[in-house]
Amino acid sequence: MNLLKGRATIVQLQLLVWIAVYFIIFFSLLPEDGFPQAASFTTISVAFYILVIYGNIKFLYPYLYEKGYKVQYVICVIILLVGGGLARGSLIMFIYNTFFAKKPEVWTFGMTLNFVIAGFLTYLLSFIFRIAIAYFSLKQQAEKILAQKSQAELNLLKSQVQPHFLFNTLNNIYYEAYREAPRTAALIERLSDIMRYFVDESPKDEVSLQTEIQFLENYIALEKIRIRHETEINFVKDYNAEARIPPMLLMTFVENIFKHGIDKSSSENKIDISLIHQDGYLLFQTYNKKPQQAQETTHGFGIENLRKRLILLYGEAFELNIDCTEKQFTAFLKVPLS
Repeated sequence: MNLLKGRATIVQLQLLVWIAVYFIIFFSLLPEDGFPQAASFTTISVAFYILVIYGNIKFLYPYLYEKGYKVQYVICVIILLVGGGLARGSLIMFIYNTFFAKKPEVWTFGMTLNFVIAGFLTYLLSFIFRIAIAYFSLKQQAEKILAQKSQAELNLLKSQVQPHFLFNTLNNIYYEAYREAPRTAALIERLSDIMRYFVDESPKDEVSLQTEIQFLENYIALEKIRIRHETEINFVKDYNAEARIPPMLLMTFVENIFKHGIDKSSSENKIDISLIHQDGYLLFQTYNKKPQQAQETTHGFGIENLRKRLILLYGEAFELNIDCTEKQFTAFLKVPLS
């Protein structure tokens, strides 16, 4: 709808230009020729200008010249200018001799040359006209993009109101719970941190490794409360806190463990997670036993989607190995660190 509105504005602008051209020519002829003659000659001249200008910029130039048919383009332009000029001159002479001349005038070579030259000048003007149309089109597109950007920023500000309201509410619940149930309060705090990560950190291109690890630890803590029996989780970490990685890069492995690698009826669940920063690379590995009734698609689509993301981020400069047997599931990732 906005695009149609933009086009209508350009059409209206062109219409105003042609109205202005018409009145300029009309009032320049009016003192000498009178109203009927000036109106007739102006109408014919403006129609000729429109024919030459739009014939060139709308048809000949885009359909011939821009497609490489340059010889055909030149021939068609000559036909347009000569044919249009002769048609314009003939029509003006016919109307003048028929309705206004006391004594009919004879067509001369000089008149023909004048009409053809006028057509050639109009042809040159068509390129200026084309540039002007392109300029106003780009200007309207730029204004439209700015309007969309402003609207997007406004929508973003609106969308941030709800998460911040929720964070404040969680903080209030946290202080109330802290007095009665400190363990519950700690879980509420972790949930608040996870939500803040999604809102503030996940849209970024990179986050600190410390932030990503904190996010994983919060997620693990919340998942543990959903498991009936105690789960042995060993998370080995050796890293540089200043290193940076794309957000949510490690989440897929940990999420898969709790989705597909935990037997909620067993008390022998064990998870090993290793995160090592070595020689400019991050080495991340997870290990878990598979439940007896594990589904065949243990890693689902998450790993495949992660692989596509890694290719976009690192090209071939990464390693991703998945080892899935009947009893265990191991995932290994190696990526360069910023």
